[in-house]
Amino acid sequence: MKNPPNNRYAAIKKSISSAKAWLEPGLGIKRWFVLVLAGTMIISIGVADILLDVFRESTNEYLSQILYYGALLFLPSLLRSAIFGSIGIFMILYGFWGFNRSILQPFVTPGKPVIDTVAHFRRRGRGPRIVVIGGGHGQATLLRGLKKHTTNLTAIVTVADDGGSSGRLRDSMGILPPGDIRNCLAALSNDEDLITQLFQYRFAQGDNQLEGHSFGNLFISALSDLTGSFEEAVAESGRVLSVHGRVLPSTLHDVQLIADKTLPHLTGEVRVHGESNIPEIDGKVRQVWLEPNNPPAFPEAIREILRADMIVIAPGSLFTSILPNLLVPDIAAAIRSSQAFKVFVCNVATQPGETDGYDCLDHIEAIDSHVGNSLFDIVIANAEEEGKLPKGVDWVAAPLEFEGKYPLYRANLIDWDQPSAHNADKLAQVLIDLLLERTGPLV
Repeated sequence: MKNPPNNRYAAIKKSISSAKAWLEPGLGIKRWFVLVLAGTMIISIGVADILLDVFRESTNEYLSQILYYGALLFLPSLLRSAIFGSIGIFMILYGFWGFNRSILQPFVTPGKPVIDTVAHFRRRGRGPRIVVIGGGHGQATLLRGLKKHTTNLTAIVTVADDGGSSGRLRDSMGILPPGDIRNCLAALSNDEDLITQLFQYRFAQGDNQLEGHSFGNLFISALSDLTGSFEEAVAESGRVLSVHGRVLPSTLHDVQLIADKTLPHLTGEVRVHGESNIPEIDGKVRQVWLEPNNPPAFPEAIREILRADMIVIAPGSLFTSILPNLLVPDIAAAIRSSQAFKVFVCNVATQPGETDGYDCLDHIEAIDSHVGNSLFDIVIANAEEEGKLPKGVDWVAAPLEFEGKYPLYRANLIDWDQPSAHNADKLAQVLIDLLLERTGPLV
């Protein structure tokens, strides 16, 4: 059965729209099309000159007739040029379409037009420069959402982790803990399929000395030994995972996080050594610091902060993921010096052993008391409190009448599958919207 006229008209209209899309600004297509067209014209002039010479000098009447009718010499010059020009442009466009489709086929999502893939890639490449500071799963979640909007992402990660696989590798090999860096690399990977799953694979119990280790941690550790440089190992791991963006440690120094905690129902304080031990001791965190004190920042991290359009203090463990970065003096100083739009994303829920009973204002005051005021331009907090939280976890309240030092933006940010965490896409969209509202489109 033949398609009705309306369906044929819609198909033709769709084809024309698809062809026009290749000529939209920002794709980097038109300049190459013009170059190919100019080259084709030059070749055509040369071929036409040869054919004219053959036509004029030929004594073969049969060959002259072929050239006469083949070159449409019986038509007016203007009409002849229009016919050949139209045919040539159609062939060039069709050839471009087929060539690009063949080249891009391995990278195109099935059912998604080639032009959409190219446009999305170009748009992300022109996206804002965003620096995300933190550690743990909250930072990885945010990166997973932001990578859909821009490839100009830099994650600055704490290196104070001393628990689990990272802690064991840190003790046995003397390298910086790779765990949070591994999570960020996996989150920024273009293809979170088999290779990324392998990178995140954790050996189960019964695997002797490998028990509890993550394959990615072992991979980064091995690369550190081969290259002689932890930062080079991270960069090479990013290439393996096809990462668009950078993951940088806040410092290359071997630092330890120490906390003073007030004990519940008792007078006095207890000093806790090690990031992994802080949440395990009951009580309220009064103060945290790094030893050795005042470690120098990784220069590349400072450079990215100063170049950023937006700096986001990611959601995560307040005292063991966020503050260890900000306690590197040069990091905090660079944030203050940067002209970027600076955002603090408050946690959705409290964390046992760290922020029990905290509201949004308590989170901000904890940061201000450790690194000083005026670090942010705005605070983003969750406005939804529906869903079942794990035992011992409460919502971080952010009242409408907020009395903090910074403007507060409230939005529904929770992940319905895991209400105690942020939804990556919701949070990323809010951040991009706020940035564009402040700066306008970044080209």
